[in-house]
Amino acid sequence: MSTAIVTGQPVPGSSLEGDLRALGFDVRLAPDATDARAALAAVPGDQRVAVVDAGFVGHAHALRLGLTDPRFAASAVPGAVTAQPRARQALDRAVTENGIAPDAVAKSLEAGGTAVHRPVLGELVAAVPHDPQARNEARQRVAAVDDEAIRLRTAVKARDGFFTTHCVSPYSRYIARWCARRGLTPNQVTTASLLTALVAAGCAATGTRPGFVAAGLLLLFSFVLDCTDGQLARYSLQYSTLGAWLDATFDRAKEYAYYAGLALGAAHASGAARDDVWALALGAMVLQTCRHVVDFSFNEANHDASANTSPTAALSDKLDSVGWTVWLRRMIVLPIGERWALIAVLTALTTPRITFYVLLVGCALAACYTTAGRVLRSLTRRARRTDRAAEALAELADSGPLAQAVARVGKGAAAPVVAALGGAAVVATSAFTPFGSGWPVLAAAVYCVTSGLAVARPLKGALDWLVPPVFRACEYLTVLVLAARADVNGALPAAFGLVAAVAYHHYDTVYRIRGDAGAPPHWLVRAIGGHEGRTLVVTAVAALLTPTDFTVALTALAVLVALVVLAESIRFWVSAGAPAVHDEGEPA
Repeated sequence: MSTAIVTGQPVPGSSLEGDLRALGFDVRLAPDATDARAALAAVPGDQRVAVVDAGFVGHAHALRLGLTDPRFAASAVPGAVTAQPRARQALDRAVTENGIAPDAVAKSLEAGGTAVHRPVLGELVAAVPHDPQARNEARQRVAAVDDEAIRLRTAVKARDGFFTTHCVSPYSRYIARWCARRGLTPNQVTTASLLTALVAAGCAATGTRPGFVAAGLLLLFSFVLDCTDGQLARYSLQYSTLGAWLDATFDRAKEYAYYAGLALGAAHASGAARDDVWALALGAMVLQTCRHVVDFSFNEANHDASANTSPTAALSDKLDSVGWTVWLRRMIVLPIGERWALIAVLTALTTPRITFYVLLVGCALAACYTTAGRVLRSLTRRARRTDRAAEALAELADSGPLAQAVARVGKGAAAPVVAALGGAAVVATSAFTPFGSGWPVLAAAVYCVTSGLAVARPLKGALDWLVPPVFRACEYLTVLVLAARADVNGALPAAFGLVAAVAYHHYDTVYRIRGDAGAPPHWLVRAIGGHEGRTLVVTAVAALLTPTDFTVALTALAVLVALVVLAESIRFWVSAGAPAVHDEGEPA
C-alpha cells in the first residue's frame, strides 16, 4: 500500500491524480501545510508515502521512476519525493522543519544524512512551472516525448552481448510489456524460464535426434524468457531480494541441468551414438563456475579501491570507444547469450561430445582472455584495497575449520602462489597415482595447511583476488579426477552432483555479498567443512573405499551438502531483510 499526498492547489486540466492512482497510490489532497502534515501523520508507518506538488507537470514514467522503485529508502524527482518505511522518520522530520515543498524536503533529507536516489530522467520531463507560460512549455515538452517508448527502451540492459542485443531484445521487451499488462511478475517469468530449460534438458536426455532438436529450441526459448524477466523488472520496477536470488541462481541451475541432460542423452543413445561424456559435462561446469568466480573476486577486490587506474584499463577504455571492438570484445568472453546459442545450435546439429568439446575450448579461450587482462590490470595499477574488499575475498575463499586453524597460527605470504601450489599438489597426485592410494590424502593434508597460510593475512595484494578461484578449481578438479579414476558406472554423475551442490553454495555466497546481505553464517561453512575439509574427505574416502563404495559415498555427500545449503539458502532469501535489488548478472 502506498499513499501520495498532493500538496497545494489543484491545477485545472492536470492528469497528476490519475497518473498517481495508475501507479498504485492512494491520493490525498492537501491544499495547505496544515492539511499536508495531518495527512502525513495519518499514513501508517509501514507504508510508502510520497509528497507531490500539485503543480507537477511531467511524464507518468518520470513519476514511476522517482516514486515506486523499491530499491531505495528515499528518492525524488523535481516536484516529488517519496520515502519507504525505513526512511519515514527522516521524512516526517524534514516536513516539520522545512515545510511541504517536495524539493525542499528532498534537500533536507540529504542534509540529514538520508541518501536520496535521483533517477536519471534523460528526455523525460519532471517540473513544477510557476507561471502559465512555463506550464504550457512544459506540457509541450511532455507531448513531444513518448514516455512509453523510453520505458520500453530502458527496460533493456544498457550493456548486453551481441546475440542478446540484436537477436533477442528487439522483441523480448514487447513480451515483457505483455507480461506487465497481464499482471505477471518477474519471478513468475523466471520460474517459467527454469521450467522450460528443465524440459529442454529432459528432451536432450532422450538421446534421439528429435529430442536434441527440441532441446536446442527450448533452450533458446528459455533464454528469451531469461531476458524477459529482467526487462519486466525494469519495465515495471518490480525489484525484490527474492527475485534477484531466483534470477541469478536459476541461470546456473538451467545451464548445469542442461549439461547433465546432454550427458544422460549421450549415455541413452542407441547403437554407435552411445557415449559417456559425464567427464566433459563436469569439466564444463567446473570451467564455467571458475570463470564466474574470477569475475566475482576481481570485481569485489576492486570496486571500492582507491587510486584504481592502470595503463591496461586505459587501453581497454580506449578500445571501448571504437564501435566494432566493443562487440568483438563482448563476444570473445562468450557471455551467456552467445554461449547458450552455441550450445543450442550444436545440440540440434551435432552430438553431445562435439557440443562439449566446442564449449570447453570456447570457454577456455574466454577464460584465458579475461583472466590475462585482469592480471595485467592488477599488476599495472597501484590500487589501495579496502578492508571490506579483503573481507569479501576471505568470505569467497570459503575456508573451513582446518584452514582457519592454520591461519590463526601461521604467517601469510604470496597468497595466490601458496594456494596454487597446494592445490596443484592434490590434483596432480589424484591424477597420477593409482585409485585407492594414500598419496592424495597426504597431498590434501598439505593443501589444508597451504590454504590456511594463503588466508592468514588480509587479502589486499595485487593478485590476491585469484585465491578464491584457485580454491574452487582445486576442489572441483580433485573431485572430477578421483571420480574419473574410479572408473565405475555412476562415479562421474555422483561427482557432478557433489560439485553442483558445492557450486550452489559458492554462488549463494556471491549473491549475498553482492546484495550487501553478508556472507552465509559461519556455522554453515563449518558444517560442510570448507573447501579444504571437503577435499580432504573426498581423498580419504577414495583411499579407504572400493570404487563402487566411493561412488555411494560421493552420492551421500552430495545429498547432504545439497540439503544443508539449500535449506539455509531458501530460509535466508525468503525471509531476508536485505534491500530489494535486481542482479544484472552476467552480460547476456
